[in-house]
Amino acid sequence: MPKPRTIGVFDSGVGGLSVAQAIEKALPLDRVIFKNDAEHVPYGSRTAAEILPLILPIFEAFIADGCEAIVVACNTVSTTLIDELRARFDVPLIAMEPMIKPAVQLTSTKVIAVCATPTTLTSPRYAALKQQYANGITVIEPDCSDWSALIENSQLNKAQIAQQLEPALAAGADVIVLGCTHYHWIEQDILALIGDKATVLQPEPAVISQLIRVLGQQS
Repeated sequence: MPKPRTIGVFDSGVGGLSVAQAIEKALPLDRVIFKNDAEHVPYGSRTAAEILPLILPIFEAFIADGCEAIVVACNTVSTTLIDELRARFDVPLIAMEPMIKPAVQLTSTKVIAVCATPTTLTSPRYAALKQQYANGITVIEPDCSDWSALIENSQLNKAQIAQQLEPALAAGADVIVLGCTHYHWIEQDILALIGDKATVLQPEPAVISQLIRVLGQQS
């Protein structure tokens, strides 16, 4: 029997738990360690300079735990600090970032919506993703700035979600990208609200596939 591997999963708050659970289901023989920063969540309106000193001790703890790979299940961190973290830590880091390319490949209307935090939406990495893949595509960015905090406190309601997504749907968006792992927890609510008006994308399957490839390269 192969030796169990240790995999770290990081997020600012509870959002990344859905990623950790998906990895545990896909790789039941491996050990998954989830860590977050409950004291400082949410990160969505913080700058990269504010976030870095908060997360360095957490990543150092992952290394001390013997993690062979770390999934950065936080779009805000992935889009602003992944290069810095990769330079500091000699372990594979699997990033999560808004799925612009798959959304562009799926859209028929050439209109997509990206639900993400303010820090993600203003990051150079997000701008680069749009420039590389979304030429000729209308990208609508609903105001989801308070979603993470509300989800952390179980306060988000369906009427609010509908109100914030309706303008994008009215503008013809037929793909909705969930660009924050917190939003995975309300994926079913979003699907129930939009029906067959749009496809919802979130990166858990793609991240797990990448994780499996990375772990296979190490064995």
